Amino acid sequence: MDFAFDARTEELRARLLAFMDAYVLPAEQVAQEQRARLADPWDTPPVVEELKAEARRQGLWNLFLPDKEYGAGLTNLQYAPLAEITGRSPQLAPTALNCAAPDTGNMEVLAQFGTGEQRKRWLEPLLAGEIRSAFAMTEPEVASSDATNIRTRIERDGGDYVINGRKWYISGAMNPECAIFIVMGKTDPDGEDIRRQQSMVLVPRTAPGLEVRRAMRVYGYEDHFHGGHAEVVFDNVRVPATNLVGEEGGGFAIAQARLGPGRIHHCMRLIGMAERAIELMCLRAVSRTAFGGPLARQGVVQNWIADARVTVEQLRLLVLKTAWLMDTVGNRGAHTEIQAIKIATPRAVVDIIDSAVQLYGAGGVSQDFPLAELWAAARTLRLADGPDEVHQRSLARRELKKYL
Repeated sequence: MDFAFDARTEELRARLLAFMDAYVLPAEQVAQEQRARLADPWDTPPVVEELKAEARRQGLWNLFLPDKEYGAGLTNLQYAPLAEITGRSPQLAPTALNCAAPDTGNMEVLAQFGTGEQRKRWLEPLLAGEIRSAFAMTEPEVASSDATNIRTRIERDGGDYVINGRKWYISGAMNPECAIFIVMGKTDPDGEDIRRQQSMVLVPRTAPGLEVRRAMRVYGYEDHFHGGHAEVVFDNVRVPATNLVGEEGGGFAIAQARLGPGRIHHCMRLIGMAERAIELMCLRAVSRTAFGGPLARQGVVQNWIADARVTVEQLRLLVLKTAWLMDTVGNRGAHTEIQAIKIATPRAVVDIIDSAVQLYGAGGVSQDFPLAELWAAARTLRLADGPDEVHQRSLARRELKKYL
């Protein structure tokens, strides 16, 4: 990245790059070894807590939150190159900086829509990295890419809400430190406005009737570092009405507010993942010999590397433009660009990582290199926060409106 950002961003970039080289990247193998020795595979390896303590000591903490009361007060444009750096080690770096999903989105929801009591009880320990959280929206029985399909019921009963439903791929829920769920369900399933039927409530993990049933795998991975992706059942779970987030019927709007920053954060980190893949490709190309010379002399390898570099530079500029628009005209004004990066970035990064896998041969699909996990993560992001086709449909409709 050759162009300059403002002085504060450049200073944070330099500090974060040094932190990655000195602490995070060397800790990747340590974390894997420690995890293999844990009594509970979902526990956090000790080295992760060491990274968190060091990140706090260096002031590299809660960088994602634009609200100065709670976070670093950075704009989206300032945070973009920092999130990209963390994407080089997506299993460790975001958690080390307390900038990992789904906690980031949940903290944003609580900061923007939570009551004073909710912020004190749940936001403050999340900001301190003392607990983790989960966002329970996706369901197995319906197409959850359309949030109006959700079947989970949140029914008022006197001074309580009673929740019944089944969710799956609830990120972070397997982690024993996951203490709170933000649950989306329908409080008014027969309401005329399908976007006012949903609400969100806070459900503590210890609530009777909440069962974290099993870990869902992603291309065979259980994703221990992010706390897994669980199937969760809510069976007559009762919480006080004061656990409502925002207003009744406001769940759909809150979800949309939450997803805007989440989508761009994912795309920022994906660019870092692509950079890691390019670096690994280049290292492999100059160190391996085949057919009488280094792989770097093979035309097809040169094409992979050149195409990857061109693609990353294009994607980065689009993501930075989107971040700038979000800062200047808001998420609604940046709607087209948010959808464009969500379509383009995971798709292109999957291809880049796939070329790196090809270059590494059997090693590329093994646990000895990070490429297989990077590929699985990038491929999954073509589904997370809305599948490609949903964004394509919406973006195309906006374009067509200009001609109708």
